[in-house]
Amino acid sequence: MGTLFFTHEAGLAHVTPPGHPEQLARLEAIYAALRTAIFDGLERRICPIADEAEVLRCHPAVYLDRVKAARPLQGWAQLDGDTFLSPGSYEAALRAIGGLNAAVDAVLAGQAANAFVAMRPPGHHAESVTAMGFCLFGTAAIAARRALDHHGLARVAVLDFDVHHGNGSQQLLWDEARCFFGSSHQMPLFPGTGYATEVGAHGQVMNVPLPPGSGGAEMRRAWEDILARAVAFQPQLVLISAGFDAHRADPLAALNWREADFSWLTHAICDLADDCGAPVVSTLEGGYDLDALAASVAAHVAVLMERGE
Repeated sequence: MGTLFFTHEAGLAHVTPPGHPEQLARLEAIYAALRTAIFDGLERRICPIADEAEVLRCHPAVYLDRVKAARPLQGWAQLDGDTFLSPGSYEAALRAIGGLNAAVDAVLAGQAANAFVAMRPPGHHAESVTAMGFCLFGTAAIAARRALDHHGLARVAVLDFDVHHGNGSQQLLWDEARCFFGSSHQMPLFPGTGYATEVGAHGQVMNVPLPPGSGGAEMRRAWEDILARAVAFQPQLVLISAGFDAHRADPLAALNWREADFSWLTHAICDLADDCGAPVVSTLEGGYDLDALAASVAAHVAVLMERGE
């Protein structure tokens, strides 16, 4: 059935201040990596812009209005210590939501086996009324709610392997019994959440903190446990918050994953999806060493393509 690749040039118009790690060069590095011949089989699509009603699946109107009001005409508006808006950021964020929603729509319609969405800003740190950690809106949580409420699915899994805990996704889905949220992440590290004791209102959240300096072996053990819980949940759709900042070269953390670890984990998640008869949609979160990001995304997408054949 194949693999879809969603992106949009608006992702390059979300401009952060000089020296900021969440920079437009991240997308440029991914584009270059996926331009090689082995990715010719990707079906490339443009991210549509989401209607603001999609944002309201997870965020109240007062928060949406506050973000809109903060948009600068030039330069930057600072929403917190490390989260910025430029004139193009709002469209980029809506297209990140629109692209992920379109990918969900496509795989549920049987147009492809899986999809990868490369957009920025990322989303998994954004809480219901708080922009933080480079994130404006909870993109993955919004897509999960759309799958449940628009498409009528009964069960969705959101699996997050970013090195930083997806506090926003967890908070937005905390009371959602129809959604399993599973995460591995370095601890201690920003944002300071993600303890194993955080299990959700219905026991549908599973956090596995990883110590600094740990590598692929510890990751495999963690994800074997997470995926065992996920398969018992029997999701009808698997969403991946794909952060690549657990790579050993990443400047913002201290885990020691390599490209082969991202390949192994992508295969393992696809095994879960196959066991449940569920399609897979992955969306970009973190990853701040440009070479490591490009190589890791290439490894991740190559597995999606292999499994989508």
